[in-house]
Amino acid sequence: MIKDITIGQYIPGNSFVHKLDPRVKILISIVYIIDLFIMNSFRGYIFIVAFTFISIIISKVKFGYIYKGLKPILILALITAVLNIFMTTGANPPLFKWKIITVYSEGLILAAFMVLRLVFLIIGTSLLTLTTSPIELTDGIEKLLNPMKKIGVPAHELAMMMTIALRFIPTLMDETDKIMKAQMARGADFESGNLIHRAKSLVPILVPLFISSFRRADELAMAMESRCYRGGEGRTRMKQLKITNRDYTASLVVILLTVVSVLSRIWWH
Repeated sequence: MIKDITIGQYIPGNSFVHKLDPRVKILISIVYIIDLFIMNSFRGYIFIVAFTFISIIISKVKFGYIYKGLKPILILALITAVLNIFMTTGANPPLFKWKIITVYSEGLILAAFMVLRLVFLIIGTSLLTLTTSPIELTDGIEKLLNPMKKIGVPAHELAMMMTIALRFIPTLMDETDKIMKAQMARGADFESGNLIHRAKSLVPILVPLFISSFRRADELAMAMESRCYRGGEGRTRMKQLKITNRDYTASLVVILLTVVSVLSRIWWH
């Protein structure tokens, strides 16, 4: 399950999506998330589904890899659906009622919307990191934050911190998996017992994981210092970010998707 987490991982490629400017991909991801919450009808979500699947095909990322990234959130999606089904009331007569359990059609619709939004939210953000290298992400975030330097916001440092944190997610997950297997080989049991017992059994994992994380952070700091890293002041780049025709094309498609999202909310509310 831990190895199924794909957020933060990067798959090298030469596809249309890989070649997009990282600034454009970040902005497209933000607009895509906004569109997910603008849509309020199942007919409108047809466009979201079509856009998402076409993007995956163009990016040449395998669908199995996308599904692998969705597996860790299946429990979260199930909990979200159950909470919305049993805790949402409506004006229409209940579809099912038994003692204190009441199910309304509004609850089922809201649960379906929340699960759809959660699933496509994970797919969209995963596709961003899968097709954008950490260096490109850092440059893109820094360029987008550059206007905020005028009010004293450290754009380069913020971009660097966010990218390092994102990049270390798969590394820490892999480290956690190794520690769990090592502890299980020594007789540790993480599955039996009540909730308190399971929480206590995580201590042999958390302690070495924290030690390993601090060690990696110290090694990274020493590596950056040995390469004379001094922040963003006076820093140059071998590859300069440039907006090309493919970026304008992708932006136009996303703008059309946003227009369709707004119109679908008006027409199919």
